[in-house]
Amino acid sequence: SVEKIRFVSSGTEATMSAIRLARGFTGRDKILKFDGCYHGHADSLLVAAGSGAATFGMPNSKGVPADFAKHTFVVPYNDLPALKKIFETHGKEIAAVIVEPIAGNMGVVLPKPEFLPGIRSLCDQYGSLFICDEVMTGFRVAFGGAQSLYNIRPDITCFGKVIGGGLPVGAFGGRADIMDQLAPTGPVYQAGTLSGNPLAMTAGIKTLEQLSVPGVYERLAKQTTQLTEGLKEIFQKKKIVVDVVSTCGMFTVFFNEGKEVFSRFFHKALEGGIYWPPSAFEAAFVSLTHDDAVVSETLRVIYERR
Repeated sequence: SVEKIRFVSSGTEATMSAIRLARGFTGRDKILKFDGCYHGHADSLLVAAGSGAATFGMPNSKGVPADFAKHTFVVPYNDLPALKKIFETHGKEIAAVIVEPIAGNMGVVLPKPEFLPGIRSLCDQYGSLFICDEVMTGFRVAFGGAQSLYNIRPDITCFGKVIGGGLPVGAFGGRADIMDQLAPTGPVYQAGTLSGNPLAMTAGIKTLEQLSVPGVYERLAKQTTQLTEGLKEIFQKKKIVVDVVSTCGMFTVFFNEGKEVFSRFFHKALEGGIYWPPSAFEAAFVSLTHDDAVVSETLRVIYERR
C-alpha cells in the first residue's frame, strides 16, 4: 500500500512526521490513538486514556502541555464501539487514526477480526487518514507487515529500525497524493540530519535481501511456534497459570498470578543466561538466528529453573 516513501532517522520521527502530514493533508488538528499503543515520544502521542471508554487524552509525561494533548483522543484497543462513538461526535475534526495493527507495547495483543477493517471503514466515512504504525511489526511478522496478514490498506505506514537491520533508521510512506504534500513538492515540512544515512541504507538493503529469500518467514514462524508451545507445556507442568499470545517473530507470556511471579521468572531465566524482556508487558522477539539449538536451550533453562 506504499506508493511513495520518505526515509527518516527513527521510528519516532516516522510517526511524528506521519501525524504532521495527516494534519497538513486534511486540514484538521485532532488525532486518535489507542490506549496501550506506543508511537514514540512526540508530544501529541504521549497521552494515556482518562476515565470512561473514550476521552480526550491527558499527558502522561511532564513537559507535555495539557492544551496540546487535548487534541489527541484515546480509545481502548480493540474497542470498535468506543471508536464509533468518538467518530459520531468528532469525526469531521479527526485528521488521522494511528494504530499498531498488532499491539506490542502492552505485550502482544492481536486485533479482533472486525477491528482493523472497522478503522478503515470509519476513516473512509469521515475523511480521516488511517496510519498503520508498523515500527514493530513491519518486516517482522511478514514481508508485507501486519497489514498484509489482515488484508488492510492504510493511507500511511510507519517503519522503524527493523528495515535497517537494527541501525537508527525509520521510514513512512503511503498514497502518492498524500506523500506529495511533503516538502519540497508540498507545504508540509520534514527533514532530518540522518535521513537516508548511507550506512543505514546499506544495512537496510542487505536486511531486505535476506528477508526476501523464500521460506524465511515460514522458518521464523516455525521457531516462534516451537518456543511458545514449549513454554506453554513447561508452565502447565509447573502449574503456573499463563496466557501465551504470539504471532510470527513476536510473543508475550502473560503471568496471571501477578508481578511477583514474573519477577521471579525473569531473574531465574537471567541466571541461566536467558535475557527476557524486563517488563511483564513487553513483547519478546524471535529472530532468524534463534535456531533449534537456541530454542531447545532456552526451554531447558526455563524448565530447570526453580
